[in-house]
Amino acid sequence: MSSDLQEIRIGLTDSHACSYLANKEERVAVALDNQMHSVSSYEVLLANGFRRSGDTIYKPHCDQCKACVPIRVSVHDFIPSKSQKRLLAKSESFTWLLKDTLDDNWFDLYSRYINARHMNGTMYPPKKKEFSQFSNCSWLNTQYLHVYSNGELIAVAVTDILTNSASAFYTFFDPDFSLSLGTLSVLLQIKHCQQQGKQWLYLGYQINECPAMNYKTRFQRHQKLVNQRWQG
Repeated sequence: MSSDLQEIRIGLTDSHACSYLANKEERVAVALDNQMHSVSSYEVLLANGFRRSGDTIYKPHCDQCKACVPIRVSVHDFIPSKSQKRLLAKSESFTWLLKDTLDDNWFDLYSRYINARHMNGTMYPPKKKEFSQFSNCSWLNTQYLHVYSNGELIAVAVTDILTNSASAFYTFFDPDFSLSLGTLSVLLQIKHCQQQGKQWLYLGYQINECPAMNYKTRFQRHQKLVNQRWQG
């Protein structure tokens, strides 16, 4: 861990059923110091494997499992794969932009996504208040990347914007759309980082045993945090 974080206080939650792996239990370490709730401190915490949920900063701290591996994309070194290039070509007619707030019709899209893809997840059934508590953060610049096809909202990627990096927080999209909108959203977040001169796009945790998480390794070049050292 960075020397900047040697003295922070950590609290541990109780163990409970894992959200990603069957027959596993999870618990997290939570950063307890309020002074960590700033852009500069959170950027250091991200580089040390932490994430956020609402205003809470946490890191997996499971007793018998190390499946969650932090992963980030090196923005300057990113090279899209052939399939990613094809996806970008197919989406050339789309428009996208980052906004401070969500479009008025965001919840319809979010509800369709949750009902189609995550009926067994913790976000089901979809509720506006729960999503707001989960995604909003009082001390970060959180932006909402909106993607449109023929003027229709088809995807939203919640994105935390930091000084030298950005963090892909959560994405929802039209579950019936013919293109891979989750992958496209990451590609657009990378493009935004390139335009703004950011060094890293953090993608959260890679879990090899969870098929829903495996897409993250397709963005090259990426790095994984193993034994507190970024390797790529």
